[in-house]
Amino acid sequence: MDLSTLLFLVLSFLIVVFSAAVVILPNPIYAALSLAVTMISLGFMYFLLQAYFIAGVQLIVYAGAVMVLFVMVLMLFDLRKEIAAFSGGKFAGLLKILCGLFFSGALVLAIRQGVIALNVSPGEPTPAEQIEMVKSLAMRLFTQYVLAFEALGILLLVVAVGVVAVARSRGGTHASHN
Repeated sequence: MDLSTLLFLVLSFLIVVFSAAVVILPNPIYAALSLAVTMISLGFMYFLLQAYFIAGVQLIVYAGAVMVLFVMVLMLFDLRKEIAAFSGGKFAGLLKILCGLFFSGALVLAIRQGVIALNVSPGEPTPAEQIEMVKSLAMRLFTQYVLAFEALGILLLVVAVGVVAVARSRGGTHASHN
C-alpha cells in the first residue's frame, strides 16, 4: 500500500466519522468543530486528488469563512438553554443518522443520473488546461462579477458585526453581564 492510498483511507475515515459526529453530538459547539474537521479533511482530499484550486477554495471559503459564520450564529444562542433542544435522546440520534443516509443516497443517485444523462467521460485535464480554467474563472470573477464579489464581502462584514452586537445585547454566549 503506497502513501497516497493510506492518506486516502485516513482522510475518508476522518470525513465519515466527523460527518457522523456533526449530526450525533448534542452540543452545537462540538458539532461545529466536527464540521470544521470534516471540511478541512475534505480540502486535503481534494489536494490528494490533485484538484488544487478546489482544495484551496474548500479550505479558505468553507473551512474558514463559513465556519466563522456558523460560530457567529452559535453566539446568538444561550447555549446553556439550547443544549437541551439539541439532545433529543437515542431516537432522535437514530432519526438523524437515517435522514443523513437517505439524503446521501439521494445525492449519489442524482449525481449518477446526471453523469449518465450528460454522458460525461472522466478525462483528466492537462496542467496547462487546468491553469487556463483557473485563469478564466479569475478573469470572470474579478471583471464581470467584481461588484457582486465586493458586495458579498461587505455583506459578510456587516453580518459579522451585527451578530456580535446582537449576541452581546440579548444575553447570548458572550453577553456582558453587568
